[in-house]
Amino acid sequence: MDTNSKLLNYLSAFITEERLNQLERVLEQRTKHFTVALENIYQPHNSNAVIRSCDCFGIQDCHVIESFNEFKTSKQVSKGAIKWVDVYKYDHTTQAIDSLKSKGYQIVATTPHTSGFDLQDFDISKPSALFFGAEKKGLSEDVLQKADSYIKIPMVGHTESLNISVSAAIVLQHLSQELRKSTIDWRLSDKQFEQIRLEWVKKSVARVEAHLRQFEQLHS
Repeated sequence: MDTNSKLLNYLSAFITEERLNQLERVLEQRTKHFTVALENIYQPHNSNAVIRSCDCFGIQDCHVIESFNEFKTSKQVSKGAIKWVDVYKYDHTTQAIDSLKSKGYQIVATTPHTSGFDLQDFDISKPSALFFGAEKKGLSEDVLQKADSYIKIPMVGHTESLNISVSAAIVLQHLSQELRKSTIDWRLSDKQFEQIRLEWVKKSVARVEAHLRQFEQLHS
């Protein structure tokens, strides 16, 4: 048994079996097939609401670009989702794009201003990083020029766009639902599952730092 497995077994003794089963049930529905990227969101309640949607629809990772606007946590808005979604931060848009492409993601710009795919026609087969832009301005030219694909939410009213958090919720709900109905291998790998489960167990244990020190002493 490796160290992480021993640590998982050790820490699991400090939470209820019901809690452990709940963590595993949620993890079984988690995916990295889709990921979200937020570019310079100004209002903290918007970015935190998107992270809440990521958690609700099983998206494990959220990438935050802070070229101009710093990401700030709002527990009141995220309702604790920030605890369960992995957030990665970048200083520049190109840095985020290059990193995501190196991980095998296609860059997908969500914007009503292009002749891209309507949401219901989007091909879900490729791992995709879904980019959402700042309030009013939308996505930068860096994203729009480097995007591999574009999607938009069909609308028939006078208003041409939705609030970013609403847009993200609609997109993630639809794409995650389609993903789960498909034959695509969208679930976490065994290694990813084990890594995240350990981190979630750590977050579920009261006074975890004291328990980690005790574990180190027992296995030193």
